[in-house]
Amino acid sequence: MTIATRPEATLPTVDARIYPRGGLDILSREEVARLKDASSGGLHDLLRRCALAVLTSGSANDDPRAAQEMYPDFDIQVLQQDRGLRIDLKGAPAMAFVDGEIIRGVAELLFATVRDLAYMAIELGPEYAADLDSSAGITNAVFGLLRNARLLHPSEPNLVVCWGGHSISRVEYEYTKLVGYELGLRGLDICTGCGPGAMKGPMKGANIAHAKQRQRRPRYIGITEPGIIAAESPNPIVNQLVIMPDIEKRLEAFVRIGHGIIVFPGGVGTAEEILYLLGLLLREENAALPFPLILTGPVSSAPYFEQIDRFIRLTLGDAAASRYEIIVGDPQAVARAMAAGVKRVREARIQNKDSFYFNWGLDIPLPFQQPFVPTHEAMAGLDLHHGRKPHELAADLRRAFSGIVAGNVKEDGMRRVEQYGPFQIHGAEDMMRALDDLLRAFVEQRRMKISGEYRPCYEVVT
Repeated sequence: MTIATRPEATLPTVDARIYPRGGLDILSREEVARLKDASSGGLHDLLRRCALAVLTSGSANDDPRAAQEMYPDFDIQVLQQDRGLRIDLKGAPAMAFVDGEIIRGVAELLFATVRDLAYMAIELGPEYAADLDSSAGITNAVFGLLRNARLLHPSEPNLVVCWGGHSISRVEYEYTKLVGYELGLRGLDICTGCGPGAMKGPMKGANIAHAKQRQRRPRYIGITEPGIIAAESPNPIVNQLVIMPDIEKRLEAFVRIGHGIIVFPGGVGTAEEILYLLGLLLREENAALPFPLILTGPVSSAPYFEQIDRFIRLTLGDAAASRYEIIVGDPQAVARAMAAGVKRVREARIQNKDSFYFNWGLDIPLPFQQPFVPTHEAMAGLDLHHGRKPHELAADLRRAFSGIVAGNVKEDGMRRVEQYGPFQIHGAEDMMRALDDLLRAFVEQRRMKISGEYRPCYEVVT
């Protein structure tokens, strides 16, 4: 391994040769070939971007292009050898190494990146596109990805998914740690979107609690996707990472493996997640399904949740609000309520003969699973009017927030906005006023971006 500093920058880089072990021992020749393919349809550029995000784990920058600009010479090659694999890194961030060796946790996340992209290249390749035309086919694909990542274990239900923003205040971040600590004391593991802020805090708190309880092999699962990982690099506590192909499969993975969900303060991405889950829980097929959902934050965040609650009641009705509980300023109450909810989930799974590790009983219709590409035409064409079934309206509201996420932090979405201007969102007048008020509050509270002045990538047409 060599360490060098580029003359035009102060950031040291590393050239290294790594031999994976433990979960990434073997790839087929076809998988290696696709990872090396640098053509427009190949995977090499995607692998390079995702690997760079992992190697800058813990970065506080949410611009997906920042790391590429700081390390323009970075490259990764996956090579097949007679006795296994070799990964060659060129111009890699030196922050991922200590005393000449790659940090073990970073190496594990890097191997997970190679593993997931290799699996997607074959199992979800063009030749299997027909399998993804049905709801059952997409769910099977999600199951396959999670099983390949070794996330599915037939153990007691104890996995709590924590959603929340990457750009939150220090008070809110400290609160997420307190909640994570209380969850960890009760033997609950944590799953998040793997990034900073509300995705890191619960893991950090639970880590201390698990150590106190001498809990062996605690799980800190991070679920991401290629468009997000470059803007939200995995935080250092994540010990199991999986990269899903798109946001829709990422969301399905959360609700299939989680036994309950806690929502902390966040921005448009958090609102997207809330609307996705409520859209599912409002379906008649899922009405009797226990799924604990708690919205929580410090006392100072009470106005945030009041505004979220008003928006949900206006758009989806009181029935949607009945599916969640708001607890402010009481981490112990949150943990107790979640532990009780997970117990109800366990009882229901036993009664319905459903697995503990994958929620097969949750009905997810095809419109919630099909990838939404936020073009300007697609965003303007969303049907955001009263009179629709609540779960159908929730699906389109989710897409609206998903498009704003893309315009904020995803490279393709940012490029579209730079080229054609802000996305336009149309709908019922009262709904658009409420949406505009909510988004303005996110901007004023600096929930859209971690650093720099925020320039809206959207325009709400009232």
